[in-house]
Amino acid sequence: MVGVNPLDMSRFFIAGILALLAVLPRARANASNPEDIAEVSAGTRTDANAAWWGFNTEDSTEALQSAIDSGAKTVTVTYVGAPWIVRPIKLRSNLELIFEPGVLVLAKKGEFKGKGDSLFSADNMTDITIRGYGATLRMHKKDYQSAEYEKAEWRMGFAFDGCKRVLVEGVRVESTGGDGFYIGATGENHWCEDVTLRNCVCVDHHRQGLSVISAQNLLVENCVFSGTSGTAPQAGIDLEPNGPEERLVNCLFRNCTMENNAGSGILIYLKPLRSTSEPVSIRFESCVVRMGTVGMTLADFTDVDMRGNSGISVAAVRDDGPQGLIEFVNCTTENTAQESLALSEKSAKAARVRFENCKFNESWVAAARGYSGVRASILVMGRRPDVAVDLGGVEFADCHVYGTAERPAITYVPGPEDLGLRDVSGTLAVHTPVESEDLAIRPGPNLTNISLQVVAAAK
Repeated sequence: MVGVNPLDMSRFFIAGILALLAVLPRARANASNPEDIAEVSAGTRTDANAAWWGFNTEDSTEALQSAIDSGAKTVTVTYVGAPWIVRPIKLRSNLELIFEPGVLVLAKKGEFKGKGDSLFSADNMTDITIRGYGATLRMHKKDYQSAEYEKAEWRMGFAFDGCKRVLVEGVRVESTGGDGFYIGATGENHWCEDVTLRNCVCVDHHRQGLSVISAQNLLVENCVFSGTSGTAPQAGIDLEPNGPEERLVNCLFRNCTMENNAGSGILIYLKPLRSTSEPVSIRFESCVVRMGTVGMTLADFTDVDMRGNSGISVAAVRDDGPQGLIEFVNCTTENTAQESLALSEKSAKAARVRFENCKFNESWVAAARGYSGVRASILVMGRRPDVAVDLGGVEFADCHVYGTAERPAITYVPGPEDLGLRDVSGTLAVHTPVESEDLAIRPGPNLTNISLQVVAAAK
Protein backbone atom coordinates (compact mmCIF):
# COMPACT_ATOMS: atom_id res chain seq x y z
CA MET A 1 0.00 0.00 0.00
CA VAL A 2 1.56 3.24 -1.20
CA GLY A 3 2.19 5.86 1.45
CA VAL A 4 1.15 3.72 4.44
CA ASN A 5 3.56 3.57 7.33
CA PRO A 6 3.73 0.01 8.76
CA LEU A 7 4.26 1.46 12.23
CA ASP A 8 1.03 3.42 11.94
CA MET A 9 -0.82 0.29 10.84
CA SER A 10 0.47 -1.53 13.91
CA ARG A 11 -0.70 1.26 16.14
CA PHE A 12 -4.19 1.15 14.62
CA PHE A 13 -4.27 -2.62 15.04
CA ILE A 14 -3.23 -2.45 18.70
CA ALA A 15 -5.75 0.32 19.41
CA GLY A 16 -8.51 -1.81 17.88
CA ILE A 17 -7.59 -4.80 20.03
CA LEU A 18 -7.56 -2.64 23.16
CA ALA A 19 -10.98 -1.18 22.31
CA LEU A 20 -12.39 -4.67 21.82
CA LEU A 21 -10.96 -5.84 25.13
CA ALA A 22 -12.55 -2.84 26.85
CA VAL A 23 -15.96 -3.76 25.48
CA LEU A 24 -15.81 -7.47 26.26
CA PRO A 25 -16.27 -7.18 30.05
CA ARG A 26 -19.44 -5.12 29.55
CA ALA A 27 -20.66 -7.53 26.88
CA ARG A 28 -20.14 -10.43 29.29
CA ALA A 29 -21.74 -8.44 32.11
CA ASN A 30 -24.89 -7.88 30.07
CA ALA A 31 -25.24 -11.55 29.19
CA SER A 32 -26.86 -14.33 31.21
CA ASN A 33 -24.48 -15.10 34.04
CA PRO A 34 -25.36 -18.11 36.24
CA GLU A 35 -22.10 -17.88 38.18
CA ASP A 36 -22.74 -14.35 39.43
CA ILE A 37 -26.40 -15.16 40.09
CA ALA A 38 -25.26 -18.07 42.28
CA GLU A 39 -23.01 -15.71 44.25
CA VAL A 40 -25.93 -13.35 44.81
CA SER A 41 -28.12 -16.25 45.96
CA ALA A 42 -25.39 -17.42 48.34
CA GLY A 43 -25.08 -13.94 49.80
CA THR A 44 -21.42 -13.60 48.85
CA ARG A 45 -22.22 -10.86 46.36
CA THR A 46 -24.40 -7.82 47.15
CA ASP A 47 -24.56 -6.17 43.72
CA ALA A 48 -26.29 -7.49 40.65
CA ASN A 49 -26.87 -6.65 36.99
CA ALA A 50 -30.45 -7.28 35.91
CA ALA A 51 -29.19 -8.50 32.51
CA TRP A 52 -27.63 -11.54 34.21
CA TRP A 53 -31.11 -13.01 34.45
CA GLY A 54 -31.52 -12.83 30.67
CA PHE A 55 -32.29 -9.56 28.92
CA ASN A 56 -34.93 -10.10 26.24
CA THR A 57 -35.70 -7.48 23.60
CA GLU A 58 -39.40 -8.47 23.56
CA ASP A 59 -40.05 -8.81 27.30
CA SER A 60 -37.50 -8.44 30.11
CA THR A 61 -40.00 -8.53 32.97
CA GLU A 62 -38.74 -11.81 34.42
CA ALA A 63 -35.11 -10.70 34.25
CA LEU A 64 -35.74 -7.40 36.04
CA GLN A 65 -38.17 -8.85 38.58
CA SER A 66 -35.82 -11.76 39.32
CA ALA A 67 -32.94 -9.36 39.87
CA ILE A 68 -35.04 -7.32 42.30
CA ASP A 69 -36.24 -10.45 44.09
CA SER A 70 -32.71 -11.87 44.30
CA GLY A 71 -31.97 -10.05 47.54
CA ALA A 72 -29.02 -8.16 46.08
CA LYS A 73 -28.55 -4.88 47.92
CA THR A 74 -27.89 -3.01 44.66
CA VAL A 75 -29.48 -3.91 41.33
CA THR A 76 -28.30 -2.09 38.20
CA VAL A 77 -30.37 -1.87 35.03
CA THR A 78 -27.62 -1.50 32.47
CA TYR A 79 -27.70 0.16 29.08
CA VAL A 80 -27.90 -2.63 26.51
CA GLY A 81 -28.70 -0.69 23.34
CA ALA A 82 -32.42 -1.53 23.39
CA PRO A 83 -35.37 -0.73 25.68
CA TRP A 84 -36.13 -2.80 28.75
CA ILE A 85 -39.71 -3.76 27.86
CA VAL A 86 -41.62 -4.83 30.97
CA ARG A 87 -44.96 -5.64 32.51
CA PRO A 88 -45.75 -4.36 36.06
CA ILE A 89 -42.76 -4.61 38.42
CA LYS A 90 -42.92 -4.99 42.22
CA LEU A 91 -40.26 -3.37 44.39
CA ARG A 92 -39.04 -4.76 47.71
CA SER A 93 -37.52 -3.48 50.93
CA ASN A 94 -33.79 -2.86 51.35
CA LEU A 95 -33.20 -2.20 47.66
CA GLU A 96 -31.04 0.19 45.71
CA LEU A 97 -32.17 0.19 42.07
CA ILE A 98 -29.95 2.04 39.61
CA PHE A 99 -30.84 2.84 36.00
CA GLU A 100 -27.78 3.64 33.92
CA PRO A 101 -27.72 6.77 31.74
CA GLY A 102 -29.50 6.17 28.46
CA VAL A 103 -31.65 3.33 29.78
CA LEU A 104 -35.26 3.30 28.57
CA VAL A 105 -37.70 1.20 30.58
CA LEU A 106 -40.77 0.83 28.38
CA ALA A 107 -44.18 -0.49 29.37
CA LYS A 108 -45.07 -3.48 27.20
CA LYS A 109 -47.73 -2.73 24.61
CA GLY A 110 -51.04 -4.50 25.15
CA GLU A 111 -50.31 -5.10 28.85
CA PHE A 112 -51.26 -3.10 31.97
CA LYS A 113 -54.90 -4.11 31.54
CA GLY A 114 -55.52 -4.01 35.28
CA LYS A 115 -56.92 -0.69 36.44
CA GLY A 116 -54.15 -0.38 39.02
CA ASP A 117 -51.28 -1.84 37.02
CA SER A 118 -48.31 0.45 37.63
CA LEU A 119 -44.86 0.35 36.09
CA PHE A 120 -43.22 0.10 39.54
CA SER A 121 -45.06 -0.31 42.84
CA ALA A 122 -44.33 -0.99 46.50
CA ASP A 123 -46.74 -1.63 49.38
CA ASN A 124 -45.57 -1.37 53.01
CA MET A 125 -41.90 -1.56 51.99
CA THR A 126 -38.96 0.20 53.62
CA ASP A 127 -35.53 1.50 52.61
CA ILE A 128 -35.88 1.84 48.85
CA THR A 129 -33.44 3.95 46.83
CA ILE A 130 -33.90 4.52 43.10
CA ARG A 131 -31.40 6.46 41.00
CA GLY A 132 -31.77 7.12 37.30
CA TYR A 133 -29.90 10.17 36.08
CA GLY A 134 -30.19 10.16 32.30
CA ALA A 135 -32.71 7.30 32.27
CA THR A 136 -36.33 7.36 31.08
CA LEU A 137 -39.34 5.33 32.21
CA ARG A 138 -42.19 5.47 29.71
CA MET A 139 -45.72 4.10 29.50
CA HIS A 140 -48.36 4.44 26.74
CA LYS A 141 -50.96 6.95 27.93
CA LYS A 142 -52.87 7.15 24.66
CA ASP A 143 -53.34 3.38 24.66
CA TYR A 144 -54.85 3.43 28.16
CA GLN A 145 -57.19 6.24 27.11
CA SER A 146 -58.53 4.16 24.21
CA ALA A 147 -61.56 1.86 24.10
CA GLU A 148 -59.24 -1.16 24.34
CA TYR A 149 -58.63 -0.43 28.03
CA GLU A 150 -61.04 -0.22 30.93
CA LYS A 151 -61.27 3.39 32.03
CA ALA A 152 -59.02 4.02 35.03
CA GLU A 153 -56.67 6.60 36.53
CA TRP A 154 -54.34 4.42 38.60
CA ARG A 155 -51.75 3.13 36.14
CA MET A 156 -48.85 4.94 37.80
CA GLY A 157 -45.18 5.28 37.00
CA PHE A 158 -44.20 4.75 40.64
CA ALA A 159 -46.82 3.87 43.27
CA PHE A 160 -45.64 3.91 46.87
CA ASP A 161 -48.28 2.93 49.42
CA GLY A 162 -47.54 2.88 53.14
CA CYS A 163 -43.77 2.89 52.53
CA LYS A 164 -40.98 4.30 54.68
CA ARG A 165 -37.55 5.71 53.84
CA VAL A 166 -37.81 6.06 50.08
CA LEU A 167 -35.44 8.07 47.87
CA VAL A 168 -35.97 8.56 44.14
CA GLU A 169 -33.65 10.84 42.22
CA GLY A 170 -32.78 11.71 38.65
CA VAL A 171 -35.57 9.72 36.98
CA ARG A 172 -37.67 10.91 34.04
CA VAL A 173 -41.18 9.41 33.98
CA GLU A 174 -43.40 9.81 30.91
CA SER A 175 -46.94 9.13 29.68
CA THR A 176 -48.47 7.02 32.42
CA GLY A 177 -52.13 6.08 32.69
CA GLY A 178 -52.35 7.77 36.07
CA ASP A 179 -49.70 9.73 37.97
CA GLY A 180 -45.97 9.95 37.48
CA PHE A 181 -45.57 9.40 41.23
CA TYR A 182 -48.23 8.34 43.74
CA ILE A 183 -47.58 8.53 47.49
CA GLY A 184 -50.39 6.88 49.39
CA ALA A 185 -51.58 4.66 52.21
CA THR A 186 -52.49 1.08 53.00
CA GLY A 187 -54.69 -0.48 55.66
CA GLU A 188 -51.56 -1.24 57.69
CA ASN A 189 -49.79 2.09 57.20
CA HIS A 190 -52.00 5.15 56.82
CA TRP A 191 -49.20 7.26 55.35
CA CYS A 192 -45.81 7.09 53.67
CA GLU A 193 -42.94 8.38 55.78
CA ASP A 194 -39.51 9.85 55.04
CA VAL A 195 -39.86 10.07 51.26
CA THR A 196 -37.62 12.18 49.01
CA LEU A 197 -38.07 12.89 45.31
CA ARG A 198 -35.14 14.83 43.90
CA ASN A 199 -34.21 16.00 40.37
CA CYS A 200 -37.06 14.05 38.75
CA VAL A 201 -39.04 14.99 35.65
CA CYS A 202 -42.68 13.95 35.13
CA VAL A 203 -44.17 14.62 31.69
CA ASP A 204 -47.48 13.87 29.94
CA HIS A 205 -49.43 11.96 32.58
CA HIS A 206 -53.12 11.08 32.53
CA ARG A 207 -54.08 12.39 35.99
CA GLN A 208 -51.25 14.09 37.90
CA GLY A 209 -47.53 14.55 37.74
CA LEU A 210 -47.46 13.79 41.47
CA SER A 211 -50.28 12.78 43.80
CA VAL A 212 -49.64 13.00 47.53
CA ILE A 213 -52.43 11.20 49.34
CA SER A 214 -50.84 10.72 52.73
CA ALA A 215 -47.30 11.53 53.80
CA GLN A 216 -45.16 12.50 56.76
CA ASN A 217 -41.69 13.94 56.21
CA LEU A 218 -41.88 14.38 52.44
CA LEU A 219 -39.28 16.33 50.47
CA VAL A 220 -39.75 17.07 46.76
CA GLU A 221 -37.02 19.25 45.32
CA ASN A 222 -35.68 20.32 41.93
CA CYS A 223 -38.44 18.45 40.10
CA VAL A 224 -40.55 19.26 37.03
CA PHE A 225 -44.20 18.26 36.61
CA SER A 226 -45.57 19.16 33.19
CA GLY A 227 -48.08 18.33 30.49
CA THR A 228 -50.69 16.52 32.59
CA SER A 229 -53.84 15.94 30.54
CA GLY A 230 -56.47 13.23 30.61
CA THR A 231 -58.72 13.05 33.64
CA ALA A 232 -59.44 15.45 36.51
CA PRO A 233 -57.82 17.06 38.38
CA GLN A 234 -54.96 17.05 35.80
CA ALA A 235 -52.65 18.93 38.17
CA GLY A 236 -48.90 19.16 38.25
CA ILE A 237 -48.94 18.35 41.98
CA ASP A 238 -52.08 17.32 43.87
CA LEU A 239 -52.22 16.95 47.66
CA GLU A 240 -55.50 15.17 48.31
CA PRO A 241 -56.08 12.71 51.18
CA ASN A 242 -58.74 10.02 50.94
CA GLY A 243 -59.77 9.85 54.61
CA PRO A 244 -59.48 11.61 58.00
CA GLU A 245 -56.95 9.08 59.33
CA GLU A 246 -54.44 10.15 56.68
CA ARG A 247 -52.09 13.09 57.00
CA LEU A 248 -49.98 15.73 55.29
CA VAL A 249 -47.29 16.50 57.83
CA ASN A 250 -43.93 18.17 57.16
CA CYS A 251 -44.37 18.15 53.39
CA LEU A 252 -41.82 20.41 51.69
CA PHE A 253 -41.67 21.23 47.98
CA ARG A 254 -38.59 23.22 46.98
CA ASN A 255 -37.39 24.59 43.61
CA CYS A 256 -40.01 22.74 41.59
CA THR A 257 -41.63 23.77 38.29
CA MET A 258 -45.23 23.00 37.30
CA GLU A 259 -45.75 23.77 33.63
CA ASN A 260 -48.48 23.39 30.98
CA ASN A 261 -50.85 21.22 32.98
CA ALA A 262 -54.52 20.98 31.95
CA GLY A 263 -55.56 21.49 35.58
CA SER A 264 -53.93 23.57 38.32
CA GLY A 265 -50.19 23.69 38.68
CA ILE A 266 -50.55 23.08 42.42
CA LEU A 267 -53.77 21.72 43.93
CA ILE A 268 -54.35 21.26 47.65
CA TYR A 269 -57.73 19.64 48.33
CA LEU A 270 -58.36 18.74 51.98
CA LYS A 271 -62.07 17.90 52.10
CA PRO A 272 -61.61 14.37 53.56
CA LEU A 273 -59.62 15.70 56.56
CA ARG A 274 -61.45 16.66 59.75
CA SER A 275 -60.69 18.54 62.97
CA THR A 276 -59.64 15.17 64.44
CA SER A 277 -56.99 14.75 61.73
CA GLU A 278 -53.35 15.52 62.36
CA PRO A 279 -52.63 19.25 61.78
CA VAL A 280 -51.26 19.82 58.28
CA SER A 281 -47.85 21.33 57.59
CA ILE A 282 -47.30 21.97 53.89
CA ARG A 283 -44.67 24.32 52.47
CA PHE A 284 -43.89 25.32 48.89
CA GLU A 285 -40.62 27.19 48.59
CA SER A 286 -39.14 28.86 45.49
CA CYS A 287 -41.51 27.05 43.13
CA VAL A 288 -42.80 28.24 39.73
CA VAL A 289 -46.15 27.59 38.04
CA ARG A 290 -46.67 28.61 34.43
CA MET A 291 -48.33 27.92 31.13
CA GLY A 292 -46.21 28.16 28.02
CA THR A 293 -42.50 28.78 28.37
CA VAL A 294 -40.31 31.37 30.02
CA GLY A 295 -40.64 34.84 28.48
CA MET A 296 -44.00 34.39 26.75
CA THR A 297 -46.46 37.30 26.79
CA LEU A 298 -50.24 37.45 26.47
CA ALA A 299 -49.92 37.91 22.71
CA ASP A 300 -48.20 34.53 22.43
CA PHE A 301 -51.25 32.61 23.67
CA THR A 302 -53.39 32.28 20.55
CA ASP A 303 -55.01 28.85 21.05
CA VAL A 304 -58.62 29.62 22.00
CA ASP A 305 -59.08 26.00 23.12
CA MET A 306 -56.09 25.98 25.47
CA ARG A 307 -56.83 24.06 28.62
CA GLY A 308 -55.73 24.98 32.10
CA ASN A 309 -56.93 26.08 35.50
CA SER A 310 -55.65 28.16 38.40
CA GLY A 311 -51.94 28.37 38.95
CA ILE A 312 -52.36 27.55 42.64
CA SER A 313 -55.60 26.18 44.08
CA VAL A 314 -56.31 25.62 47.77
CA ALA A 315 -59.74 24.10 48.18
CA ALA A 316 -62.15 22.42 50.60
CA VAL A 317 -60.46 23.26 53.89
CA ARG A 318 -63.60 22.54 55.87
CA ASP A 319 -65.17 24.44 58.76
CA ASP A 320 -64.57 21.24 60.73
CA GLY A 321 -61.27 20.62 58.96
CA PRO A 322 -57.70 20.19 60.20
CA GLN A 323 -55.59 22.80 61.92
CA GLY A 324 -52.08 23.65 60.80
CA LEU A 325 -50.35 25.79 58.18
CA ILE A 326 -50.14 25.79 54.39
CA GLU A 327 -47.47 28.22 53.19
CA PHE A 328 -45.96 29.43 49.95
CA VAL A 329 -42.64 31.24 50.22
CA ASN A 330 -40.83 32.95 47.30
CA CYS A 331 -43.13 31.27 44.79
CA THR A 332 -44.12 32.62 41.37
CA THR A 333 -47.04 32.06 39.04
CA GLU A 334 -46.94 33.41 35.51
CA ASN A 335 -49.23 33.18 32.50
CA THR A 336 -51.73 30.99 34.29
CA ALA A 337 -54.69 29.78 32.25
CA GLN A 338 -57.19 31.15 34.79
CA GLU A 339 -56.58 32.75 38.20
CA SER A 340 -53.07 33.01 39.53
CA LEU A 341 -54.50 31.84 42.85
CA ALA A 342 -57.90 30.39 43.78
CA LEU A 343 -59.01 29.85 47.38
CA SER A 344 -62.26 27.87 47.35
CA GLU A 345 -64.14 26.87 50.51
CA LYS A 346 -61.14 27.83 52.62
CA SER A 347 -62.50 28.05 56.16
CA ALA A 348 -61.25 30.65 58.62
CA LYS A 349 -61.73 28.05 61.37
CA ALA A 350 -59.22 25.54 60.01
CA ALA A 351 -55.62 25.52 58.73
CA ARG A 352 -54.21 28.93 57.81
CA VAL A 353 -52.80 29.72 54.39
CA ARG A 354 -49.85 32.08 54.14
CA PHE A 355 -48.08 33.61 51.13
CA GLU A 356 -44.72 35.28 51.69
CA ASN A 357 -42.90 37.23 49.00
CA CYS A 358 -44.91 35.57 46.24
CA LYS A 359 -45.40 36.99 42.75
CA PHE A 360 -48.56 36.50 40.69
CA ASN A 361 -47.89 37.55 37.10
CA GLU A 362 -50.40 37.55 34.19
CA SER A 363 -53.51 35.47 34.82
CA TRP A 364 -56.26 34.39 32.42
CA VAL A 365 -54.16 33.71 29.35
CA ALA A 366 -56.72 31.07 28.33
CA ALA A 367 -59.91 32.15 26.58
CA ALA A 368 -62.04 30.04 28.98
CA ARG A 369 -65.10 30.81 26.86
CA GLY A 370 -67.46 28.93 29.16
CA TYR A 371 -66.54 31.02 32.21
CA SER A 372 -68.85 33.94 33.05
CA GLY A 373 -67.60 34.97 36.48
CA VAL A 374 -65.26 37.73 37.59
CA ARG A 375 -61.77 37.35 36.15
CA ALA A 376 -59.46 38.36 38.97
CA SER A 377 -55.83 37.53 39.58
CA ILE A 378 -56.69 36.16 43.02
CA LEU A 379 -60.12 34.67 43.75
CA VAL A 380 -61.56 33.92 47.19
CA MET A 381 -64.76 31.99 46.73
CA GLY A 382 -67.46 30.07 48.55
CA ARG A 383 -69.51 27.54 46.61
CA ARG A 384 -70.55 24.67 48.86
CA PRO A 385 -72.01 25.50 52.27
CA ASP A 386 -71.73 21.86 53.32
CA VAL A 387 -67.93 22.30 53.20
CA ALA A 388 -67.29 25.84 54.46
CA VAL A 389 -69.34 28.98 55.02
CA ASP A 390 -66.98 30.81 57.39
CA LEU A 391 -64.33 31.77 54.85
CA GLY A 392 -60.91 33.30 55.43
CA GLY A 393 -57.75 32.72 57.41
CA VAL A 394 -55.29 33.93 54.76
CA GLU A 395 -52.17 36.11 54.93
CA PHE A 396 -50.24 37.81 52.13
CA ALA A 397 -46.84 39.00 53.38
CA ASP A 398 -45.18 41.34 50.89
CA CYS A 399 -46.76 39.80 47.80
CA HIS A 400 -47.09 41.28 44.30
CA VAL A 401 -49.61 41.08 41.46
CA TYR A 402 -48.37 41.83 37.93
CA GLY A 403 -50.22 42.03 34.65
CA THR A 404 -51.11 44.05 31.57
CA ALA A 405 -54.88 43.55 31.76
CA GLU A 406 -57.18 45.84 33.72
CA ARG A 407 -58.72 43.39 36.16
CA PRO A 408 -59.11 43.19 39.97
CA ALA A 409 -56.10 42.01 41.87
CA ILE A 410 -58.26 40.11 44.37
CA THR A 411 -61.99 39.39 44.43
CA TYR A 412 -64.25 37.76 47.00
CA VAL A 413 -67.28 35.86 45.73
CA PRO A 414 -69.52 34.77 48.61
CA GLY A 415 -71.25 31.43 48.70
CA PRO A 416 -75.01 30.78 48.81
CA GLU A 417 -75.05 30.90 52.64
CA ASP A 418 -72.64 33.76 53.11
CA LEU A 419 -71.31 34.27 56.62
CA GLY A 420 -68.69 36.64 55.30
CA LEU A 421 -64.96 36.73 54.93
CA ARG A 422 -62.64 37.30 57.87
CA ASP A 423 -59.02 37.26 58.96
CA VAL A 424 -57.37 38.25 55.70
CA SER A 425 -54.19 40.26 56.25
CA GLY A 426 -50.91 41.44 54.77
CA THR A 427 -49.98 43.49 51.71
CA LEU A 428 -50.54 43.08 47.97
CA ALA A 429 -48.62 45.47 45.74
CA VAL A 430 -50.38 45.74 42.38
CA HIS A 431 -48.39 46.32 39.19
CA THR A 432 -51.28 46.50 36.69
CA PRO A 433 -53.31 49.20 34.87
CA VAL A 434 -56.21 48.81 37.32
CA GLU A 435 -57.53 52.09 38.75
CA SER A 436 -56.65 52.86 42.36
CA GLU A 437 -60.30 52.92 43.50
CA ASP A 438 -60.63 49.28 42.45
CA LEU A 439 -57.72 48.18 44.60
CA ALA A 440 -59.77 46.32 47.18
CA ILE A 441 -61.41 43.04 47.95
CA ARG A 442 -64.68 43.27 46.06
CA PRO A 443 -67.55 42.59 46.00
CA GLY A 444 -69.17 40.89 49.02
CA PRO A 445 -70.82 41.85 52.31
CA ASN A 446 -69.89 40.83 55.83
CA LEU A 447 -66.17 41.52 55.67
CA THR A 448 -64.68 41.16 59.15
CA ASN A 449 -61.15 41.75 60.37
CA ILE A 450 -59.86 42.42 56.86
CA SER A 451 -56.53 44.20 57.23
CA LEU A 452 -55.15 43.33 53.81
CA GLN A 453 -53.64 46.38 52.13
CA VAL A 454 -53.99 46.29 48.34
CA VAL A 455 -51.92 49.17 47.00
CA ALA A 456 -50.76 50.42 43.64
CA ALA A 457 -47.05 49.84 43.26
CA ALA A 458 -44.84 52.81 42.55
CA LYS A 459 -44.49 53.37 38.80
